[in-house]
This record gives sequence, structure tokens and C-alpha cells, in this order.
Amino acid sequence: MDQTQNIDFVMRTVEERDIRFIRLWFCDVLGRLKSFAIAPEDLEVAFEEGIGFDGSAIEGFTPLEEADMLAFPDPSTFQVLPWRPKHNGAARVFCDVCTPDRKPFEGDSRECLRRMFYRAEERGFLMNVGAELEYYYFPDDHTPEPLDEVGYFDLTPDDSARDLRRETVLLLEKMSIPVEYTFHSSGNSQHGVSLRHAEALTASDAITTAKHIIRLAAYEAGIHASFMPKPIAGGAASAMMLHQSLFDHQGNNVFYGEDDPVYHLSDIAKHYMAGILAHAPEICAITNPTINSYKRLLGDEGPTPKAATWGLRNRAAMIRVPIYKPGKPLASRIELRSPDPMANPYLVCAVTLAAGLDGIERGLELPPEATAETLALPPRELARAGYQLLPASLDEALDIFEQSAFMKDALGEHIHSFFLKKKRGEWAKFSTHITDWELKHYLANS
Repeated sequence: MDQTQNIDFVMRTVEERDIRFIRLWFCDVLGRLKSFAIAPEDLEVAFEEGIGFDGSAIEGFTPLEEADMLAFPDPSTFQVLPWRPKHNGAARVFCDVCTPDRKPFEGDSRECLRRMFYRAEERGFLMNVGAELEYYYFPDDHTPEPLDEVGYFDLTPDDSARDLRRETVLLLEKMSIPVEYTFHSSGNSQHGVSLRHAEALTASDAITTAKHIIRLAAYEAGIHASFMPKPIAGGAASAMMLHQSLFDHQGNNVFYGEDDPVYHLSDIAKHYMAGILAHAPEICAITNPTINSYKRLLGDEGPTPKAATWGLRNRAAMIRVPIYKPGKPLASRIELRSPDPMANPYLVCAVTLAAGLDGIERGLELPPEATAETLALPPRELARAGYQLLPASLDEALDIFEQSAFMKDALGEHIHSFFLKKKRGEWAKFSTHITDWELKHYLANS
């Protein structure tokens, strides 16, 4: 369906479904969802001319003297909101943010991914992404206490959230986001949802929508859904695993390697993996963007990557190669396990695609596969074995990020500089904060 047909469909649906509020959605640089609503009478003008809004109100967008921005709805993302009333209903549509002269705004996360998508398309590749999101249910937004004592994939009466997961899936499907499966994850009160593969931009829209719906459904149930990577000391951490593959313009999965009897991966796939691993420390600030992210990466609870490693079916590797399903070459893929669910999915896909394309263009070779014994080594031993360690803190990740010309090119100067400034400020506040641990260990003995 072309753009004109999409717009006609949207306008007809708005009239037929009694839609009175159109919510225009977009994300800031940190991946936080933003929205404002317009009346259906203004929708046609929005498609043609954009809707002006104050960009200075959105952190990371524009300074006060350059406040005016335009939001152009993407008609292919139009969805009626199923949780709103049918009478005088509401719908949402993702927007592309532009400057007043209608040029794409450099601080728009969707535009950042689209630029990289076009770069891949010029080389004959289309990126597909599937996602697994993990999260916790807590009593409220300031009490990180589990609501159950259920374990990984358990089916027990104690799983009090099974009906909530069901309602969440139904909402997602009504928003045209296909769910592969949901499950109780390994931590008490920790849950997961697996979203089916889609083109990278659509997949990033789906991840953003899914996080919103998970929070919304939890709120309606009187509890809080948290995507914090490590909310409980000693408990399981939450990740955002991304299954990635590249297709050509004829619909063939170029990651499938018929001549590889072990991994069933092509040379293109292996170069792509090598590119991500080569740039692993540089992309870490984007894939793991919070101070708490590194409590997950450094923790020993569960299989969490600590270095730029890869392995067949091994969940402790940064890149896992899932088992090949005979006769299903379209399913050949890699699983990137380092990102966490507080990362901006548009930027994560953009920088990993950039790294993978760099690996393909330079013909980078994979390091040796990391065995289970290797991955069980402490970080220093991993480094001695020749593997690049992932940063141990946000501060270290930002130092690497700041010096990376590769990241400046992948993200653009606007996003790179704002993200660095924002996260430096976050680290500075954390560094001067007096924690309960410090008071417990030092106050009485000082």
C-alpha cells in the first residue's frame, strides 16, 4: 500500500470508527515516548504540512531560540487505541519530526534508524528484527518487591500475573503487534514477551508500543511494570534480546549459509557479527544507557554477556547463534543479548546495523567461538584470552563513546552530543549521591 492509499485508509477509518482524538507519537533521544493530540479535522493538513509543536519542551530536541518543529504523521503506523472508548474514540500514529523547512530533524530517533536503513538498502540489504523484552511487576513505582515466587516458565497457581499477561497480549494484537509467546521469566515477578520479526523500523515502533501497553495494562491492574535492568540486588536482570537478520531485495535471508554444516551462517552473517563485536565497547552506551545497566552486566545472576563474545546456543555470549531449524533458511538469525529494555530501540538498531555493515564492508573475521568454559571465566581472564571486555560502568562506556568517530557517524552529531551531555550529567549526580551502602559501611567506623 503506497502513501496515498495509506492516508485514504486512515481518513476513512477515522470517519467510520468515530475517532475524535488522534494522538501523535514520537520518541525523544532517550527513547521516552512523547505525545500530543489533534482533532480529526486537522489530520489531513497534518499529512500534507505537518503539525507545529514546541520542540524546546522535549529534552534533547531544540533550544528555546529554535523551538518550532513539525510532526508529520506516518500513515502506515495508524492504529485505533483499543483501550479507549468506541464512542468518540482515539487513535495513534507515529510521527517523523522535521524542522520548519520540512527537512528531517537530526535529533529524531526514527530518522536516525531510517538513515541507516537506507544505507543498508543501498548495499542490497533489509534488516529484520525480533525482540524479547523482560520486565518486572511491582506493587508500585517505588517498591521493588516481587509479587510472586514463581520461576522460569513455571505453570503454577502462584503465577498471579498470567491473566495480566493475557490481557496485555490481547491489547498488543489489537494494535497489530504479533506476539510469538509470553512467559514468566527466571526472577520472581519477572516476565517476558517475544515479538515476531519485522522490518527494523516497524520492529522498533512495536517495541516502543509494547513497553507502553505493558505499563498501561499494569497500571490498570493497580501495579507497576518496570523495565529497569537490575531492580533487585541478587535477583535476575532484565534484557532486551534482539534477533537480527538481513534479507536481500528478492526476499532471501542472506544470513543463511548452506555450506556451513555447524552454524548454518553465511560469510555475510559472520562478517556482520564480527562488526558488532569489533565495535562492542563503543555501542555499549546506547545498548546499556543507564547507571543501573552495568549492575546487570557485572552481575553473576544468570547468563549475562561481559565481553564481546559469540557462541552457538550459549546465552552467556554477547551474540548467540540460535539452533538452525532444518528446511527453514528464512529463520536463520543471530541474537544480540547485551541490550537492556531501557535502551532506545531505534538507536540500538541503528548502531548495531552500522557496526554490522562495517564488518561486511571490511570483511572482518570472527574471533574464536567462546565455549561455556570460556564464558564462565572472570572478566580479567576473558581479557587475557583475547576478548574485548564490555565497559564496567556508564562512565567508562561514555569515555569510549565520546572518542568514537564511528558512533558520531552512525548517530549524527546532534544525537551523539546530546546523549553524551545528558548521560555525563546523570553520572555526575550519581557520583555525588550518598548511598545507603556507604552509610552502612562507613558511618559507624569513621
